[in-house]
Amino acid sequence: MRRSSGKSGSSLIELLVVVTILGILAAIIVPRISVTASTAKEKVDAENRVLINSAVERYYVLEGDWPADLTVLDGDLEYFPDGIPVDPVTNSAYSLNSTTHRLD
Repeated sequence: MRRSSGKSGSSLIELLVVVTILGILAAIIVPRISVTASTAKEKVDAENRVLINSAVERYYVLEGDWPADLTVLDGDLEYFPDGIPVDPVTNSAYSLNSTTHRLD
């Protein structure tokens, strides 16, 4: 009669199966997370552009003249109390087109 040695634990095959499953899950999830982050940055950029263009138009209505650049709005707490946001995609400042009075 054979006796069980009483050892409990996982075999090498079981360990390899678990590692393989984790690798497959990581291969599926990681690309989705990176795409989601870039998509979120693009959406924030679009929202920032709408807010800044709206503030420029409001400045024109209140002051009767277009702002020369965005620094005029940056110092005014009525428009941007926390300062003008930066482009989240490029981490650079937005610039105002002096002809169209819109963001470039």
